[in-house]
Amino acid sequence: MDFQRRMTISSHTINIAARYAETDKGGVVHHSVYPVWFEMGRTELLRANGVAYKDLEAAGVFFVVSRLNMKFRRPAQYDEQLLLETTCSAVTAAKVEHIYKLTRSSDGVILAEGGSVLACVNEKGKVRRVPEFMYPEQE
Repeated sequence: MDFQRRMTISSHTINIAARYAETDKGGVVHHSVYPVWFEMGRTELLRANGVAYKDLEAAGVFFVVSRLNMKFRRPAQYDEQLLLETTCSAVTAAKVEHIYKLTRSSDGVILAEGGSVLACVNEKGKVRRVPEFMYPEQE
């Protein structure tokens, strides 16, 4: 698999509309939904860099979440238009770190923030080096 020389985009924002199935009876987005949204953000950040998870996996590169944290500031509600900013904050030999900021589109209020650490593993689940091209481009 041929990948580009370096990642050039370190931050990417996606639009999210909170769906009915993601809320509780009161119309508040359930806390279990946020990690799914964070994964959507990571996936689209990779895609913005011209890479798809399926291509990484075909090349024997897998990522597993080894740490996840979230801080809920305000509830997200059913059918609210939201923005999720995902930033790759660090890449080391065996891990990739991201930070997340979820805001309400209408007024920019921060609803939640979080972070994750992804360990790089091979198809057998053994730790492996993060491919060179995944390191951010040096300025």
